[in-house]
Amino acid sequence: MKTPIYLDHNATTPVDKRVLDVMLPYFSEKFGNASSRTHSFGWIAADAVNTARQHVADLINCLDQEIIFTSGATEAINLALKGVWDNYQIKGKHIITSKTEHKAVLDTCTALEKRGAEITYLDVDREGIIDLDGLKKALSAQTILVAIMYANNETGVLQPISEIAALVHANNTIFFCDATQAIGKINIDVQQEHIDIMCLSAHKFYGPKGVGALFVRRKNPRVSLYAQIDGGGHERGLRSGTLNVTGIVGLGKSCEIAKQEMWDNAVKISRLRTLLEQHLCELPDVFINGSTKNRLFTTANICFQGIRSETLISTIPNIAVALGSACTSAIAMPSHVLKAMGLSDDDAYSSIRFSLGKNTTETEIKETIEQFTEIVNRMRPSSFLN
Repeated sequence: MKTPIYLDHNATTPVDKRVLDVMLPYFSEKFGNASSRTHSFGWIAADAVNTARQHVADLINCLDQEIIFTSGATEAINLALKGVWDNYQIKGKHIITSKTEHKAVLDTCTALEKRGAEITYLDVDREGIIDLDGLKKALSAQTILVAIMYANNETGVLQPISEIAALVHANNTIFFCDATQAIGKINIDVQQEHIDIMCLSAHKFYGPKGVGALFVRRKNPRVSLYAQIDGGGHERGLRSGTLNVTGIVGLGKSCEIAKQEMWDNAVKISRLRTLLEQHLCELPDVFINGSTKNRLFTTANICFQGIRSETLISTIPNIAVALGSACTSAIAMPSHVLKAMGLSDDDAYSSIRFSLGKNTTETEIKETIEQFTEIVNRMRPSSFLN
């Protein structure tokens, strides 16, 4: 078998060795509980958590007190959406989101509907971008929250966050942004873009799995959430439970590295993504899904029209790519993101997500181009499997 090539960085990334190095001491040598305030073991752990919190805050330009550590983006999303619902439903029961959100948002909205929430699911255009006029029309005095993701995990498409925030705030409504796929890749400034609540997860940008954070604005406006986990009052009462010091240290280091290396990574990965797309799209009936202008430089969602993506992927087992989101890869249904963008079932089933990382090499991309080109040419004009 040929050397494996990993092009599924939107699902998860390898831990940067520099991140691992700073984490290792907190597994054994510096094992204290950050909530133990009576001895040096606890103080060392608490100092490490404080330092990490500041690194996260520096990356997105907020106060360190506005960062709440969680087990990852899914927990952060639940805390954000359910926390707003529980605290603000006296004002109204209306929430707005989009049809292309991550399942963590959509499934949480479904759960809130069972509790009485009225959810509006905004359409997107063929490029995957929401209609701002549609958002404006959907807003009402009863709207307590708008939840729109920064970058789509399947297509990389970027939403007009600043414009969305302006409309939301003009309606005196809270704006939550799932920035899980964008953090660490592009510059995000919660002050300039007027984001009220935002989630992130370390493993999407070379940190460990099982740790993430939620930004919760403290002023202009001050956002109050209702805690979803009780017991101990950790994280200013919003997220009880013994802190994952080791993971938090890793998250902090990932943020520090991302802030320093973001631009260089963007230049390198953009070039490789362009190389991949230019060659694959020279093949007949092959095209890019979603906007080619407003998207992450890491992501290429490509439709190989008339060829089942599962069949294509199984023929090239040494190249790790994805049918869509890792969270829904076990579900035998066409991508809800691609369907919302207007693709047919057949074209959705024929689409593959390539997501590049900072360790991706030109040699790997050329090998991917060669293998996909060979297999696609061999499979055409084979009949499309229904």
